[in-house]
Amino acid sequence: MQISPVPVPAPGAGAALRPLRWNDPFHWLALGWRDVRAAPGIALFFGGCFWAMAALMGWVLRSRPEYVMSLASGCLLLGPFLAMGLYDASRRLESGQRPELGRSITAWDTRIPSMGMLVLVLVVLELLWGRASMVVFAVFFNAGMPSTAGVLQAVFHPDHWQFLAVYLVVGGVFAGRAFAGMVVALPMILDRDTDALTACITSVRVVAAHPGVMLLWAALIALMVGASLWWMRGAGLLLAGPMLGCASWHAYRHAVCADSPAAPN
Repeated sequence: MQISPVPVPAPGAGAALRPLRWNDPFHWLALGWRDVRAAPGIALFFGGCFWAMAALMGWVLRSRPEYVMSLASGCLLLGPFLAMGLYDASRRLESGQRPELGRSITAWDTRIPSMGMLVLVLVVLELLWGRASMVVFAVFFNAGMPSTAGVLQAVFHPDHWQFLAVYLVVGGVFAGRAFAGMVVALPMILDRDTDALTACITSVRVVAAHPGVMLLWAALIALMVGASLWWMRGAGLLLAGPMLGCASWHAYRHAVCADSPAAPN
Protein backbone atom coordinates (compact mmCIF):
# COMPACT_ATOMS: atom_id res chain seq x y z
CA MET A 1 0.00 0.00 0.00
CA GLN A 2 1.38 3.39 -1.01
CA ILE A 3 0.95 6.50 1.15
CA SER A 4 -1.51 8.84 -0.52
CA PRO A 5 0.20 11.97 -1.88
CA VAL A 6 -2.97 14.05 -1.54
CA PRO A 7 -3.03 16.11 1.68
CA VAL A 8 -6.16 17.16 3.52
CA PRO A 9 -6.28 20.95 3.66
CA ALA A 10 -6.28 22.25 7.21
CA PRO A 11 -6.96 25.77 8.47
CA GLY A 12 -4.02 27.71 9.83
CA ALA A 13 -0.36 26.87 9.86
CA GLY A 14 0.84 23.39 10.56
CA ALA A 15 1.56 20.06 8.94
CA ALA A 16 -0.80 18.96 6.19
CA LEU A 17 -2.83 15.84 6.89
CA ARG A 18 -3.52 12.85 4.67
CA PRO A 19 -6.92 11.20 4.19
CA LEU A 20 -7.31 7.96 6.16
CA ARG A 21 -9.44 4.92 5.41
CA TRP A 22 -11.13 2.45 7.74
CA ASN A 23 -8.71 -0.35 6.90
CA ASP A 24 -5.63 1.77 7.60
CA PRO A 25 -5.29 0.77 11.32
CA PHE A 26 -5.06 -2.88 10.29
CA HIS A 27 -2.44 -1.97 7.70
CA TRP A 28 -0.44 -0.14 10.40
CA LEU A 29 -0.48 -3.29 12.50
CA ALA A 30 0.71 -5.33 9.53
CA LEU A 31 3.58 -2.89 8.97
CA GLY A 32 4.39 -2.98 12.68
CA TRP A 33 4.59 -6.77 12.56
CA ARG A 34 6.86 -6.52 9.51
CA ASP A 35 9.21 -4.20 11.41
CA VAL A 36 9.25 -6.50 14.44
CA ARG A 37 10.31 -9.38 12.23
CA ALA A 38 12.96 -7.21 10.55
CA ALA A 39 14.48 -6.15 13.89
CA PRO A 40 13.74 -9.00 16.33
CA GLY A 41 16.52 -8.13 18.78
CA ILE A 42 15.33 -4.56 19.21
CA ALA A 43 11.72 -5.73 19.48
CA LEU A 44 12.63 -8.28 22.15
CA PHE A 45 14.53 -5.69 24.20
CA PHE A 46 11.73 -3.15 24.26
CA GLY A 47 9.08 -5.84 24.65
CA GLY A 48 10.96 -7.12 27.69
CA CYS A 49 10.97 -3.60 29.13
CA PHE A 50 7.21 -3.29 28.68
CA TRP A 51 6.66 -6.72 30.24
CA ALA A 52 8.88 -5.84 33.20
CA MET A 53 6.93 -2.62 33.78
CA ALA A 54 3.61 -4.49 33.68
CA ALA A 55 4.91 -7.22 36.03
CA LEU A 56 6.20 -4.64 38.49
CA MET A 57 2.90 -2.75 38.51
CA GLY A 58 1.00 -6.01 39.02
CA TRP A 59 3.20 -6.94 41.98
CA VAL A 60 2.82 -3.48 43.54
CA LEU A 61 -0.96 -3.60 43.05
CA ARG A 62 -1.14 -6.92 44.91
CA SER A 63 1.31 -6.16 47.72
CA ARG A 64 1.55 -2.36 48.13
CA PRO A 65 -1.40 -0.79 46.28
CA GLU A 66 -0.80 2.60 47.90
CA TYR A 67 2.24 3.03 45.63
CA VAL A 68 0.47 2.19 42.36
CA MET A 69 -0.13 5.82 41.36
CA SER A 70 3.50 6.74 42.04
CA LEU A 71 4.70 3.79 39.98
CA ALA A 72 2.27 4.64 37.19
CA SER A 73 3.77 8.14 37.08
CA GLY A 74 7.21 6.60 36.76
CA CYS A 75 6.01 4.41 33.89
CA LEU A 76 4.62 7.50 32.16
CA LEU A 77 8.07 9.04 32.44
CA LEU A 78 9.79 5.97 31.03
CA GLY A 79 7.21 4.86 28.46
CA PRO A 80 7.73 7.66 25.91
CA PHE A 81 11.48 7.07 25.89
CA LEU A 82 10.93 3.37 25.17
CA ALA A 83 8.40 4.16 22.45
CA MET A 84 10.87 6.57 20.84
CA GLY A 85 13.30 3.70 20.36
CA LEU A 86 10.72 1.69 18.46
CA TYR A 87 9.83 4.68 16.30
CA ASP A 88 13.52 5.08 15.50
CA ALA A 89 13.77 1.43 14.44
CA SER A 90 10.78 1.74 12.10
CA ARG A 91 12.06 5.05 10.79
CA ARG A 92 15.41 3.53 9.84
CA LEU A 93 13.80 0.51 8.23
CA GLU A 94 11.55 2.82 6.22
CA SER A 95 14.58 4.76 4.95
CA GLY A 96 16.44 1.59 4.01
CA GLN A 97 18.88 1.69 6.93
CA ARG A 98 19.66 -1.05 9.40
CA PRO A 99 18.32 -0.26 12.90
CA GLU A 100 20.73 -0.62 15.80
CA LEU A 101 19.82 -1.24 19.43
CA GLY A 102 22.26 1.33 20.77
CA ARG A 103 20.88 4.08 18.60
CA SER A 104 17.31 3.07 19.33
CA ILE A 105 17.91 3.27 23.09
CA THR A 106 19.32 6.81 22.76
CA ALA A 107 17.00 8.06 20.00
CA TRP A 108 15.52 10.62 22.39
CA ASP A 109 18.83 12.28 23.37
CA THR A 110 18.55 15.08 20.78
CA ARG A 111 14.87 15.68 21.53
CA ILE A 112 15.11 16.24 25.29
CA PRO A 113 13.38 19.69 25.50
CA SER A 114 10.31 18.59 23.53
CA MET A 115 10.24 15.17 25.18
CA GLY A 116 10.48 16.72 28.63
CA MET A 117 7.54 19.03 27.98
CA LEU A 118 5.44 16.20 26.58
CA VAL A 119 6.20 13.94 29.53
CA LEU A 120 5.31 16.77 31.91
CA VAL A 121 1.93 17.12 30.22
CA LEU A 122 1.37 13.36 30.60
CA VAL A 123 2.23 13.42 34.29
CA VAL A 124 -0.03 16.41 34.99
CA LEU A 125 -2.86 14.73 33.11
CA GLU A 126 -2.40 11.55 35.12
CA LEU A 127 -2.42 13.47 38.40
CA LEU A 128 -5.66 15.20 37.39
CA TRP A 129 -7.08 11.83 36.37
CA GLY A 130 -6.15 10.37 39.74
CA ARG A 131 -7.71 13.30 41.59
CA ALA A 132 -10.92 13.00 39.56
CA SER A 133 -11.06 9.27 40.35
CA MET A 134 -10.74 9.98 44.05
CA VAL A 135 -13.61 12.49 43.85
CA VAL A 136 -15.83 9.89 42.15
CA PHE A 137 -14.95 7.35 44.85
CA ALA A 138 -15.69 9.89 47.59
CA VAL A 139 -19.09 10.77 46.12
CA PHE A 140 -20.31 7.19 45.75
CA PHE A 141 -18.64 5.71 48.86
CA ASN A 142 -19.46 8.54 51.27
CA ALA A 143 -19.92 6.02 54.06
CA GLY A 144 -16.26 5.09 53.76
CA MET A 145 -13.84 4.05 51.07
CA PRO A 146 -13.68 0.29 50.42
CA SER A 147 -10.66 -1.50 51.80
CA THR A 148 -7.80 -2.42 49.51
CA ALA A 149 -8.65 -6.11 49.76
CA GLY A 150 -12.27 -5.57 48.81
CA VAL A 151 -12.00 -2.70 46.35
CA LEU A 152 -12.61 -4.83 43.24
CA GLN A 153 -15.57 -6.59 44.82
CA ALA A 154 -16.99 -3.23 45.86
CA VAL A 155 -16.43 -1.61 42.47
CA PHE A 156 -17.97 -4.43 40.44
CA HIS A 157 -20.84 -5.19 42.80
CA PRO A 158 -24.22 -5.01 40.97
CA ASP A 159 -25.46 -2.39 43.44
CA HIS A 160 -22.67 -0.03 42.39
CA TRP A 161 -23.39 0.09 38.65
CA GLN A 162 -23.92 3.85 38.77
CA PHE A 163 -20.47 4.36 40.27
CA LEU A 164 -18.91 2.14 37.62
CA ALA A 165 -20.68 4.01 34.82
CA VAL A 166 -19.56 7.43 36.09
CA TYR A 167 -16.03 6.17 36.78
CA LEU A 168 -15.73 4.80 33.22
CA VAL A 169 -17.07 8.03 31.71
CA VAL A 170 -14.60 10.15 33.69
CA GLY A 171 -11.75 7.80 32.84
CA GLY A 172 -12.81 7.76 29.20
CA VAL A 173 -12.69 11.57 29.02
CA PHE A 174 -9.14 11.68 30.37
CA ALA A 175 -8.02 8.71 28.25
CA GLY A 176 -9.52 10.32 25.16
CA ARG A 177 -7.70 13.58 25.82
CA ALA A 178 -4.40 11.75 26.33
CA PHE A 179 -4.87 9.70 23.16
CA ALA A 180 -5.87 12.70 21.05
CA GLY A 181 -2.88 14.74 22.18
CA MET A 182 -0.29 11.98 21.90
CA VAL A 183 -1.29 9.62 19.09
CA VAL A 184 1.17 11.14 16.57
CA ALA A 185 3.00 13.64 18.79
CA LEU A 186 5.97 11.48 19.80
CA PRO A 187 6.83 10.16 16.33
CA MET A 188 6.44 13.68 14.96
CA ILE A 189 8.94 15.00 17.51
CA LEU A 190 11.42 12.30 16.51
CA ASP A 191 10.84 12.82 12.80
CA ARG A 192 10.91 16.63 12.66
CA ASP A 193 12.39 17.74 15.98
CA THR A 194 9.35 19.96 16.42
CA ASP A 195 8.20 21.48 19.71
CA ALA A 196 5.78 19.64 21.97
CA LEU A 197 2.93 22.13 21.47
CA THR A 198 3.01 21.85 17.68
CA ALA A 199 3.19 18.06 17.89
CA CYS A 200 0.20 17.88 20.27
CA ILE A 201 -1.86 20.27 18.14
CA THR A 202 -1.12 18.19 15.04
CA SER A 203 -2.12 15.05 16.92
CA VAL A 204 -5.45 16.60 17.94
CA ARG A 205 -6.02 17.70 14.35
CA VAL A 206 -5.50 14.14 13.11
CA VAL A 207 -8.09 12.82 15.56
CA ALA A 208 -10.53 15.63 14.76
CA ALA A 209 -10.17 15.04 11.01
CA HIS A 210 -10.66 11.26 11.26
CA PRO A 211 -12.56 10.52 14.52
CA GLY A 212 -13.93 7.17 13.38
CA VAL A 213 -10.64 5.78 12.10
CA MET A 214 -8.72 6.99 15.15
CA LEU A 215 -11.38 5.58 17.49
CA LEU A 216 -10.92 2.23 15.78
CA TRP A 217 -7.15 2.58 16.21
CA ALA A 218 -7.58 3.36 19.92
CA ALA A 219 -9.88 0.34 20.31
CA LEU A 220 -7.34 -1.94 18.63
CA ILE A 221 -4.60 -0.64 20.91
CA ALA A 222 -6.74 -1.17 24.03
CA LEU A 223 -7.77 -4.65 22.87
CA MET A 224 -4.21 -5.75 22.18
CA VAL A 225 -2.83 -4.32 25.42
CA GLY A 226 -5.67 -5.82 27.45
CA ALA A 227 -5.25 -9.25 25.86
CA SER A 228 -1.47 -9.06 26.35
CA LEU A 229 -1.85 -8.25 30.05
CA TRP A 230 -4.27 -11.13 30.51
CA TRP A 231 -2.17 -13.72 28.67
CA MET A 232 0.53 -15.30 30.87
CA ARG A 233 0.56 -12.37 33.29
CA GLY A 234 1.55 -9.81 30.72
CA ALA A 235 3.94 -11.91 28.63
CA GLY A 236 1.96 -10.93 25.55
CA LEU A 237 3.57 -7.49 25.80
CA LEU A 238 6.80 -9.06 24.57
CA LEU A 239 5.17 -9.07 21.14
CA ALA A 240 2.29 -6.62 21.36
CA GLY A 241 4.37 -3.77 22.83
CA PRO A 242 6.94 -3.57 20.02
CA MET A 243 4.32 -4.27 17.37
CA LEU A 244 2.12 -1.40 18.57
CA GLY A 245 5.13 0.89 18.90
CA CYS A 246 6.23 0.27 15.32
CA ALA A 247 2.65 0.46 14.07
CA SER A 248 2.28 3.86 15.75
CA TRP A 249 5.15 5.17 13.65
CA HIS A 250 3.34 4.09 10.51
CA ALA A 251 0.12 5.63 11.80
CA TYR A 252 1.95 8.95 12.00
CA ARG A 253 3.54 8.56 8.57
CA HIS A 254 0.17 7.76 6.97
CA ALA A 255 -1.69 10.55 8.78
CA VAL A 256 0.77 13.45 8.42
CA CYS A 257 2.33 14.58 5.16
CA ALA A 258 6.10 14.43 4.92
CA ASP A 259 7.74 17.80 5.35
CA SER A 260 11.50 17.53 5.02
CA PRO A 261 12.06 15.22 8.02
CA ALA A 262 15.50 15.14 9.54
CA ALA A 263 17.55 12.17 8.37
CA PRO A 264 18.29 9.46 10.95
CA ASN A 265 21.72 9.94 12.46
